[in-house]
Amino acid sequence: MNQDLSIISLIMHASFTVQLVIAALLLVSLASWSVIFSKLISLSRVKARNEGFEQEFWSGKNLNDLYNSVSNHHDGAPLERIFASGMREFLKLRERRVTESNALLDGARRAMRASFQRELDAMESHLSFLASVGSVSPYVGLFGTIWGIMHAFVGLSNLTQVTLATVAPGIAEALVATAIGLFAAIPAVLAYNRFARQIDRNAITLETFIEEFSNILQRNAGQPAPAAAR
Repeated sequence: MNQDLSIISLIMHASFTVQLVIAALLLVSLASWSVIFSKLISLSRVKARNEGFEQEFWSGKNLNDLYNSVSNHHDGAPLERIFASGMREFLKLRERRVTESNALLDGARRAMRASFQRELDAMESHLSFLASVGSVSPYVGLFGTIWGIMHAFVGLSNLTQVTLATVAPGIAEALVATAIGLFAAIPAVLAYNRFARQIDRNAITLETFIEEFSNILQRNAGQPAPAAAR
């Protein structure tokens, strides 16, 4: 492709509307890549911290000692916060002299479920943005292409003789918008699908922990204080 039909040249010679569409798509693409890198880092951190806490939890450490150490963490794993919320509610009910096992367990499970939902919402943050970019960007690019083609044909209507050489630049300028729309959409769709799978796996891990910890609390509900038994 010669210099006159380079991507930069096509964008510079496109109509103002097409240039506006391309600029918007490039900004959206930049924002989506920022979200993608941020999610890659945050979900990797969540997985590593959850694995670290699970090792500590199943090491046989006393639940009271583990709760005291977890309570001092301000940026811990989602599993830590779920454990802390369940343990906190369990201990509060014990302090209020609630002795019925079902009441103790039900309160702890409700607290852990509420914490689980908060953790899931945090992991899913900005995921809808990637879904919107993946679904809307091709149509925005197509709008720019259609507008550019209309603009090109209006300009050609004043010519007495139309050849492929006169039509090609205008069509090429318009098609750039579709190409950039796909450039913005494809990474967003791929990233959304990957992150959705990772979040589903993390949610299964959290739900499994809730059930396992609930069983531990049920076994220790009749004891004077939570023991280290697993």
